[in-house]
Amino acid sequence: MMMHMGEEPITFDAKALGDYWPGIQLYYPPVKYAPSLGIYEDMDQAAARMKKHAHFTQAHTLIFDLEDGCRQKAMSRDLLRKELPLLRKTNERVTVAIRANSFRTDEYEQDMQLVRDMGDYIDVVMLAKAGEAYGAAEVRDLSSFLLSINPHITIQPIIEHPKSLKIAPDLMQYSTVKHVVFGIHDFSKAMGIQITPENWIEELQFYMNTLMFEARIAGKGVIGGVETLIGASPMPEKYLEPHDVRRWLDLHGDNESRVVYKHACKEAAMGLTGKQVIHPGHIHLCKTAYTPSPTEIAQKVCILKAAIEADALLGGAIKFEGEMLDPPMFGKALQTLLRAHALRALKSSDMEFALHVLQLLPAQVVRENWPYGVLL
Repeated sequence: MMMHMGEEPITFDAKALGDYWPGIQLYYPPVKYAPSLGIYEDMDQAAARMKKHAHFTQAHTLIFDLEDGCRQKAMSRDLLRKELPLLRKTNERVTVAIRANSFRTDEYEQDMQLVRDMGDYIDVVMLAKAGEAYGAAEVRDLSSFLLSINPHITIQPIIEHPKSLKIAPDLMQYSTVKHVVFGIHDFSKAMGIQITPENWIEELQFYMNTLMFEARIAGKGVIGGVETLIGASPMPEKYLEPHDVRRWLDLHGDNESRVVYKHACKEAAMGLTGKQVIHPGHIHLCKTAYTPSPTEIAQKVCILKAAIEADALLGGAIKFEGEMLDPPMFGKALQTLLRAHALRALKSSDMEFALHVLQLLPAQVVRENWPYGVLL
């Protein structure tokens, strides 16, 4: 494969592709209300629940919500001070996110004290109602604060108001922001739009497209909306292929699970980099929707190998399984492999092949296909 005149080949490794994506994010209440008892947990009960469930979660990210979903805020912070070091030892792969209160409120200041105390055990600060009060300066000041605590902590601004959507490019200009969250429920409330659990994507499609458009220009990811539906039984983790998932949904799934899976598939097709869930039973279901299946990965590898063999990666067309494919389609095949890597689902041999393909491409083409890299 020949490079174009004046273009130098680039040496790639996995780190050059940027950080892993947020993936499936599970809202985890630090201190939970027990409806059957009519009371909140005490510290020992909350700690025991955390050891039983949070330490062994299959979610990519755990969101410890200290904002709207949290009533016992002070107790929740005390619990996290005690438990986050233990969680890090037990589950090194999970991303720990703190959903902080609105900028410069009293609760926000206490959240930042928690971040200061636990900076070594926190990966992400999610800023609720980002930019609504003070604009992009909120992210700027939070970025400066986090730099003094732990430069590896990133920020996920939550877009929950048309004001925030209007200044989305300004919120995304900082290197600490890798992904933004579309807060569908507060956003629809601010707009006066009545959304439904079954059709909220269509009802908010215009605003989601606007956010994705700005994020793509900025090279940032977008995390999809949180589902309020709660299913009954989780799908077994052995199901990875779409046809297996559909069969399970037909035979054993409930209507809520079918709706959540349909939404997750639609978000993944739109290129979103994460999705929030509130029920553990939806973790694997949404992972299969967001993550390319083994069969899909194998097919994309075959497409790219055929393109390389025909010397058509940068120009030309090939016939593959009855379809005519050209460089834009090869780029989509490469995106599938990189997406699987970003969601921690790509085998090392396939990753080596993806890096080989990247080395055959000019830097500009790589940027067109993958805007999330740290070295581009």
